Amino acid sequence: MPESACAAAGPTIATAPLPAPAGWDADDPDANGVPRPRGAGTRHPDRPDGSFADGTTPFVAEPGTFVPEADTTAGLTGATMSSPSGTMGPMSTATTDLRDDAERLLRDLAGPGARLREDQWNAIEALVVHRRRALVVQRTGWGKSAVYFISAKLLRARGHGPTVIVSPLLALMRNQVEAARRAGVHAATINSGNVTEWEEIHRQVADGAVDVLLVSPERLNNPDFRDQVLPSLARDAGLVVVDEAHCVSDWGHDFRPDYRRIRTLVADLGEGIPVLATTATANDRVVADVAAQLGVGEGRGETLVLRGGLDRPSLHLSVLRIDEPARRAAWLAQHLDELPGSGIVYTLTVSAAHDLAALLSEHGHTVAAYTGQSDPTEREQLEADLLGDRVKALIATSALGMGFDKPDLGFVVHLGAPSSPISYYQQVGRAGRATERAEVILLPGPEDRQIWSWFASVAFPREEVVRRVIEVLEPERPQSTQALEPLVDLTRSRLEMVLKVLDVDGAVRRVKGGWIATGAPWEYDADRYAKLEQARAAEQEAMLEYERTTGCRMVFLRTQLDDPGLTSETAGCGRCDNCCGARWSADVDDTELGRVRARLDRPGVDLPPRRQWPTGMAKLGVALSGKITDGPEPGRVLGRLSDLGWGPRLRALLDGPDAPVPDAVVQAAVDVLRAWDWAQRPTAVMALESATRPLLVGSLATRLAQLGRLEDLGVLRARPGRPAVTAANSAYRIAGLVDAWESPDLHGNSGPILLVDAVTDTGWTLTMAARTLLRAGASAVLPLALASPK
Repeated sequence: MPESACAAAGPTIATAPLPAPAGWDADDPDANGVPRPRGAGTRHPDRPDGSFADGTTPFVAEPGTFVPEADTTAGLTGATMSSPSGTMGPMSTATTDLRDDAERLLRDLAGPGARLREDQWNAIEALVVHRRRALVVQRTGWGKSAVYFISAKLLRARGHGPTVIVSPLLALMRNQVEAARRAGVHAATINSGNVTEWEEIHRQVADGAVDVLLVSPERLNNPDFRDQVLPSLARDAGLVVVDEAHCVSDWGHDFRPDYRRIRTLVADLGEGIPVLATTATANDRVVADVAAQLGVGEGRGETLVLRGGLDRPSLHLSVLRIDEPARRAAWLAQHLDELPGSGIVYTLTVSAAHDLAALLSEHGHTVAAYTGQSDPTEREQLEADLLGDRVKALIATSALGMGFDKPDLGFVVHLGAPSSPISYYQQVGRAGRATERAEVILLPGPEDRQIWSWFASVAFPREEVVRRVIEVLEPERPQSTQALEPLVDLTRSRLEMVLKVLDVDGAVRRVKGGWIATGAPWEYDADRYAKLEQARAAEQEAMLEYERTTGCRMVFLRTQLDDPGLTSETAGCGRCDNCCGARWSADVDDTELGRVRARLDRPGVDLPPRRQWPTGMAKLGVALSGKITDGPEPGRVLGRLSDLGWGPRLRALLDGPDAPVPDAVVQAAVDVLRAWDWAQRPTAVMALESATRPLLVGSLATRLAQLGRLEDLGVLRARPGRPAVTAANSAYRIAGLVDAWESPDLHGNSGPILLVDAVTDTGWTLTMAARTLLRAGASAVLPLALASPK
């Protein structure tokens, strides 16, 4: 490899000034010492997109010069045409002149030195001239959104209707609406975050006042939108764009059932309406699947596939093998400030994101947690904080992923590996889009596979469960998802997934008021689901191989994506740790490690009680409804299985053979009880019978009774012959737990009882057990569990 490829290795390289490429003025740098294009104006120090104060941005430079990898809509400003009657002058209709029109648009949008690359022009020509359906697979930062915004403006100027963009995430929609605004395009969005605006947006679409409409895939099956808005869009749209198109394919790493409705949308499009699907993460199988789904409808012809190389020259990939979770967290606490700029630290679970954010904050780092459970308004503010460099990092789950556009993002770190190298490529692709160098570091853990297995366990259900969903639906009487729960043993999230899949397959239909059966025949594709499961397992093995490989890491990722730019002659990237040697040491300062361990060793998680019985319990013969008046008090859990601190220890304890409780766990439980701000101290302790961990739970209850000088009431035992409750959803679980325990002998104790359990997930077992103890004379029940899954 060239010596220069590795000579700059090290965490300080990002502070070095960039060389001035041709046409850039080294004598007139910006505030950061970066040369500016001659005549471009002053780079605005507060603009995260790197645009200049006069609205221009570097787009394409001469071959061999440094070109920022930012999405090329990042600096689109100052355009004037927003509708067919806008102020832009008339455009030529000749193909030979169309490129001049596109280039002129680009210069208006991105500055006088901007030029389209040949592959970008090919995509625009296919859409505007040939009215094709095209799938563009290009690396992040290639400029896919620039292609569809320019195409949309060209088509709109020629009298065509609005462009419809199907976009999967709110963060991505916000970026696209902002880019459209800067481009002078009137864009509107319909998503779960702006419900109060839907009616007005529908009116604007009907009046032809919207140039670009962004919709979430879920909107495609909203009854009002599907019946009132979608037909006219399908007839009159100028262009349909499917962003993050790998979500269409169930072979893809981020398949979403709602995306499969796009097949119906494109099949119903009027004659000559072009379709553009874009993604950066699709291997050969996904490309073939998406292309086939786009090429539906009468006389549509084959989908044009435009693929490019997926190398990311700014990314410097590293893997650090540090087995102990506390050491991984300590390494990050120690080195976070050495990473360039601001960035994203990904975790695999919500609880890990919050734990790590709290830990790093206590160590003086300006960070915040960002997950799918964060309030939408909070998420929008957190995104703005990262864009404005007001935080060093967001500690995020995959909820912050596709479409988040901060061109100068300096690093991406993963504390725990995602289950797919393709998903990993997509997430690390957030970094280095407008910087010469970005650090990408993976800190995998031995517990990653267990977390992958949990996510895999919520895949598509068995055939008999799915058919039960179809059976309980009626053709004329709609039923809500909530009403269906007592009728099928599925969690809410899995029931919603099944209904979406069945809806796309035509077996059920969403209407006002809920879901109905269509009566259409439906087949369970067991062979396909088995192959999908095998594919997911293969992806997990490939991710483990990425961690172990001694070859080039970028070449490995590109190989997983079937990058057409790879050949037998392709050399290593010359940037990763395997090509250049390790840049980061796995050593951790003992003092830092001690502080982290002290933080992570703190046990105790709040366990809020259930407050409301599920609706429809009468359908299962159970007379429980409304507010729960005879349930437990707020409880405590020693730790979550997904925690950075107690999680690994609790998993090891529960995965091992049943045995008396270790002293360290007893001490942790004592610490939790000591910090518990209960209204009334318990007078007795009782263990909840465990079929798998009787020694563990029983000994913990006994030890706590001895240490706390409380009466040991023994074990709350299940009725003989009572089957184990394995139900998935709340209604079925409650029905299985009614009268599940023998009437306990409280020995005349009428005070509060500490009820000890091994693992609590839904909380319903503790709720129903508490009812039993309260009926037997206890004044209150205080639940204490060793662990909860999340």
